[in-house]
Amino acid sequence: MNVGEEIATARLQELVTETLAQAAVSPELVTRTVFGLAGSSSDVVQEWARRVLGELVAGEIVVCGDEEIALDTAYRDGPGILIIAGTGANAVGRCTDGTMVRAGGWGPVVGDEGAGNWIGMEAVRAGLRALDRNVPTCLLREIQAFWGLESLGELVARVNDASRPAFSELCELVAKCADEGDALAASVLERAGEELAGLVTLVASKMQAAGCEPEDVHRVAFTGSVLEKIPRVQRSFTEHLKASIPQAVVAEQAVDSLEGALWRARRG
Repeated sequence: MNVGEEIATARLQELVTETLAQAAVSPELVTRTVFGLAGSSSDVVQEWARRVLGELVAGEIVVCGDEEIALDTAYRDGPGILIIAGTGANAVGRCTDGTMVRAGGWGPVVGDEGAGNWIGMEAVRAGLRALDRNVPTCLLREIQAFWGLESLGELVARVNDASRPAFSELCELVAKCADEGDALAASVLERAGEELAGLVTLVASKMQAAGCEPEDVHRVAFTGSVLEKIPRVQRSFTEHLKASIPQAVVAEQAVDSLEGALWRARRG
């Protein structure tokens, strides 16, 4: 959806071919392939994934959400909540009886609060507002240098370009500014953690409304570069989540979604 079908197809073909070669597995010996895919709720994306994979490997093809395989990594088929916070953000919860609820994942234009794209965009917005108010910050200077731009005018043109610049690539820069004492950068990361905690709290409330057991909402796992690699966001996320759900226990490390995909593929 972001790069177009031709590029996406070429990347998937390369990825599968390389993986089979490294594993020394012939494609006709594959009995089941599980593809955890962002955007899998789209019929067009589902059809594309099944068609391309069907040309590459034999056996059954299962296409599901990327959050589902991450949930499988964390809990196998047990209850709990998982939040994904990478370029985008969404959360999913599963009750003891198998009921699933979701929230978020609406994309960079209308959603994904707290995720990488949001952090980069909010950093630019905060920097521009600070410029209007003569508030000191290194954000605009650092972002301009990172993108190799000559002037503030070029920066404004870049962020307003219809092709949507890759705001998520600014995350590490924002974290660096915050670590160097930039209060504005730190506030962006603090708000990111709060937004992500709100997403989990929303899923927990939806699980309770669906009749889930109270303890089903206490276990929280995560994946994605924002919560995995930016400690300020993770701390803010945990603090705000515990303020809403005091019994919440947040996993210490990010889950590896591929483990869940393999578990689901072997399970059948």
